[in-house]
Amino acid sequence: MNIAVVLYEGFDELDAIGPFEVFRTAEAKGADFHTRLVALDGAGTVTASHGLRVEAEGPVPEPGNLDLLVIPGGGWNDRSSVGAWAEYERGAVPDAVAAHHDAGATVASVCTGGMLLAKAGVFDGRPAVTHASALDDLRETAAEVREERVVDDGDVLSAGGVTSGIDLALHLVEREAGAEVAESVATTMEYTRQHAAYEPGAIVGAE
Repeated sequence: MNIAVVLYEGFDELDAIGPFEVFRTAEAKGADFHTRLVALDGAGTVTASHGLRVEAEGPVPEPGNLDLLVIPGGGWNDRSSVGAWAEYERGAVPDAVAAHHDAGATVASVCTGGMLLAKAGVFDGRPAVTHASALDDLRETAAEVREERVVDDGDVLSAGGVTSGIDLALHLVEREAGAEVAESVATTMEYTRQHAAYEPGAIVGAE
């Protein structure tokens, strides 16, 4: 499974690095994952919202070459000149999301990265969540807003604020590599998983 976590100036550190660590740990435990940190502008240093400087390994692959694209949030509510708000206005990240989704990739957001998926149109008529402070903004889009920690609608997933990205990633590990691997990753990270993901159409208690 080819996975790309997209970095952009002003992204929130944990939104991206939390899922990255989950996926890389799952890979070390035998999951068929290949996870990279990428940026639209290619390899180079990207500065996150709290000042951490992270090296992108390369450019976002061309559509058709990814199985999963993960979009972090950060810098939405303060309308910063860098971060999710700036990328929403610029449009390049939403365009990349739409192109990859159209090419068959699963797309996922963490925190206010969900607003970039909304701008891409992939939330239209579908259940989704974002950081609690941006839910009113999400309600102004065509998304069906939920308030669960993680929402799984098949090829479109979303998570609430910051640490929920770890739960999103563990949910994906369980979905793609099995519960045993996901639990092993959580144990290694000494992380207590929170809340099962909301999955539209799932029947609670079904055999």
